Amino acid sequence: MSEIKSPGKLYLVPTPIGNLEDMTFRAVRILKTVSLVACEDTRTSGILLSHYGIDTPRTSLHAHNEHSKVPRIVEKMILGDDVALISDAGSPGISDPGYLLTRAALDAHLQIEALPGPTAMIPALAASGLPTDKFVFEGFLPQKKGRQTRIQALIEEDRTVIFYESPHRLGKLIEQLRQFAGDDRQAVIARELTKKFEEYVRGSLAELAEWVQAQPKIRGEIVFLLGSQKTSERINP
Repeated sequence: MSEIKSPGKLYLVPTPIGNLEDMTFRAVRILKTVSLVACEDTRTSGILLSHYGIDTPRTSLHAHNEHSKVPRIVEKMILGDDVALISDAGSPGISDPGYLLTRAALDAHLQIEALPGPTAMIPALAASGLPTDKFVFEGFLPQKKGRQTRIQALIEEDRTVIFYESPHRLGKLIEQLRQFAGDDRQAVIARELTKKFEEYVRGSLAELAEWVQAQPKIRGEIVFLLGSQKTSERINP
């Protein structure tokens, strides 16, 4: 008679946002010992896994297939397999795929273990020079419907607001923030975090708009941080 296995566990494993040295010992161990690694992009993750000598079987899990893939992955865990979820960079589920699988695992009464590790917003906030005691993470704004309404609400925040933005839409974001918050509101652009060309640009929205216009091309993932009105008044009395 074959042994009945206990249900497996879902591990949410952060991966480096640029610098491969930010991978933790624990993350490497788990990725080597689980039965399956679910990757946002198996080709992108393959570079990281190969670097650390991880040959665990992998499968893709992204926004275009997660509705069909999640039930099969959950079934594997119910039958006793441990599964690790990784995104292309950073923490799964934070502006990356992960929520649907996490929710399905919980609905199936499976255990979930989330590892601490790399994420772009925390180092950006810590080095921004804006208040860090209270903040709100907005992530990516909607591109069309509801965008301006959301911006109008966020500029009233008394906390530092953290956005994610793509390089080619950065100018648009700054101009829309200027429209509702004014030129003097303090903000920070953080780009290419942990990588060779890591850069912080700090100043008013007007100054950041000038910086963007002066760049021939902006590359890399962007974290954009907006200070509150009170913060701007303290910096520019």
